[in-house]
Amino acid sequence: MIKFVEVELDGFGDMADITEDVKEFVRQSGVEEGAVLVFNIGSTGAVTTIEYEPGLKKDLPRIMEKIAPYGEDYEHHKTWGDDNGSGHVKASIIGPSLLVPFKDRELLLGRWQQIVVINFDTRRRTRRVVLQILRA
Repeated sequence: MIKFVEVELDGFGDMADITEDVKEFVRQSGVEEGAVLVFNIGSTGAVTTIEYEPGLKKDLPRIMEKIAPYGEDYEHHKTWGDDNGSGHVKASIIGPSLLVPFKDRELLLGRWQQIVVINFDTRRRTRRVVLQILRA
């Protein structure tokens, strides 16, 4: 069973909470126990969990900018003539996917743990995320 979730995000670390989309997908799946794969399509987007609150929504992009600064000279820019090498590096560090277990059709997440998709590109993008049920 597969579903696609699309979110429109600004660049440079803008993120969206898709937890409710994933919860609803699991509930509607009819599967009692298993895991749900959450996978971002595209190499400048990432998926992770975070406490989705205003401070961390600012902190994560700020720290990722220190790790892979936008203004660096990335070889990627020479290959494609673009400016998003830092976005590729940041997305690679966090990763494109997440596997979340569930039981009784409920995600096994911590109280303050939300599932987010992040756009590290240098421009606004529609991020397409695949949800897929994996049975136990």
